[in-house]
Amino acid sequence: MKVGILAAGRPPRSLQPTFGDYPGMFQRLLAGQGYDWQVFDVPAGDYPATPEACGAYIVTGASAGVYDGDPWIDALLAFLRAARGRAKLVGVCFGHQAMAQAFGGNVIKSPKGWGVGLHTYGVAEHRGWMDEKPAVSLSASHQDQVVELPANATVLGGNDFCPLGMLAYDATSISCQLHPEFEPGYSIALIEGRSGSRFPAEQAAVESLHRPDDHERVAGWIERFLETTS
Repeated sequence: MKVGILAAGRPPRSLQPTFGDYPGMFQRLLAGQGYDWQVFDVPAGDYPATPEACGAYIVTGASAGVYDGDPWIDALLAFLRAARGRAKLVGVCFGHQAMAQAFGGNVIKSPKGWGVGLHTYGVAEHRGWMDEKPAVSLSASHQDQVVELPANATVLGGNDFCPLGMLAYDATSISCQLHPEFEPGYSIALIEGRSGSRFPAEQAAVESLHRPDDHERVAGWIERFLETTS
């Protein structure tokens, strides 16, 4: 399968030599599946000629807000609407928010503040590409949240801090606010690099990231989702 990565942002420059970029993180997460990867720099206006150019697309995180009104964000939302039903779509963090916004939901800068560290979502509804476990734990790094569902979207998981944290829009489109692609070392470095500016509870968040997470388990979810026929 050809999988396109819609790269919407980059890690902080100081962390890139150690941890690489977001496309590389997803390629490592889903290594071994033999995917034919193609990376698109969407802020630069780089897109496939048609949505069918790839069998699936992964929309990465970004520091931008989907409500910012930048032309490149409008172009991304338009591409997601065009691609829906014509290719598999998986959104993570900003990608989660972009998909929800593109399909008719609403995203805001949450008054709850930043969510960082290891967060656990209860699974509200299981799909065939998932397993039957009742919860999933992954790295969080966000302030923006989806607060209104698009029509016909289903909540697959969330918690009190982020109730609409994992969504299915139809058989071909899913998204998650948490980061399966972030290894704990990167999440810790990200928090420590911003220490004192936006994360008053950074020590507890760092400590939480030393606990086991479910990134390998969720990698399996994504792989099975991409392999299922619509």
